[in-house]
Amino acid sequence: MENLLKLLSDREFHSGEEMGEVLGVSRAAIWKKIKGLEGKGLLLESVRGKGYRLAEGIELLNEQAIYQALEKDIQKNIALHCCLETNSTNDLVRAFAKAAPGKKLHFCAAEHQTAGRGRRGRKWSTPFGGSICLSLLWQVGDGMASLEGLSLAVGLAVVKALESCGAKGLGLKWPNDVLWQRKKLCGILLEVHGDPTGDCEVTIGIGVNVKLNEQQLACISQPAIDLNTICKGHVSRNHVMAQLINTLGHMLKAYQEGGFSLFHEQWNHYDVFMGQRVTLDAAGRRVDGCSLGVNEQGGLLLDTDAGVVVFHGGEVSLRPARGRV
Repeated sequence: MENLLKLLSDREFHSGEEMGEVLGVSRAAIWKKIKGLEGKGLLLESVRGKGYRLAEGIELLNEQAIYQALEKDIQKNIALHCCLETNSTNDLVRAFAKAAPGKKLHFCAAEHQTAGRGRRGRKWSTPFGGSICLSLLWQVGDGMASLEGLSLAVGLAVVKALESCGAKGLGLKWPNDVLWQRKKLCGILLEVHGDPTGDCEVTIGIGVNVKLNEQQLACISQPAIDLNTICKGHVSRNHVMAQLINTLGHMLKAYQEGGFSLFHEQWNHYDVFMGQRVTLDAAGRRVDGCSLGVNEQGGLLLDTDAGVVVFHGGEVSLRPARGRV
């Protein structure tokens, strides 16, 4: 199927006979593969006498192109694997790291994931070829306590990477959603495995909407936006991938040396709720107050009737207080 996608990615018409000859399969096999592509949500046009073409162009992820676009000091410290489809890139990168030891960071990306996970048990929707589905695995030797504020630092790194791709006006919603005009552009999920006080591994999953049509955006359970809309034109997914890997590599090195305290002032600069009245829902407990940003550990500072209270991660969501923002 990947070879067929590469053939159709030029948006030109290709006949069943031509595709069969190029791929070395029968026309019946080509028809079956075409139906498989449509089943993944890709739109294909069919014209008698001309053949098939993708209604919308698609840029497939290219490991070599991504790797060549990386900074030299990042190249030597990472291992990268891109695939067509997987259940979850967070699961894939853990298996990949075991099969390819010796690198500081392991990255896996997929054109489509069938069981992508979001925060609080939500499913992360990833239309085929329209998003970045990226996960990285980072080995840590200082226990889980050393990861305080990491998810916020990841969100900031993603913002910086997307800004380098031309996106302007991005903001952060605590703890790590990337927004544009209150619409979600990117979601981040961290999963930690291992010894709470010793060696452990962090899996960082990142999903970025790059090119979604109106129907795909409407299927998302909250207001959402894609990178092409923000940048008012085509943005290369391979370029976005390279910038994410570069920025995350530098961020993790700095974080290892100084923790989240190195990033907390920058994070507050991008906080979309800074100084606004908000309602915080922590496992069914609702608290109203004024958001004061985050402290050096990544905790949310909320000015309430009982004084300033610090909230940390977990089953927490944040939204503007109704009628007061």
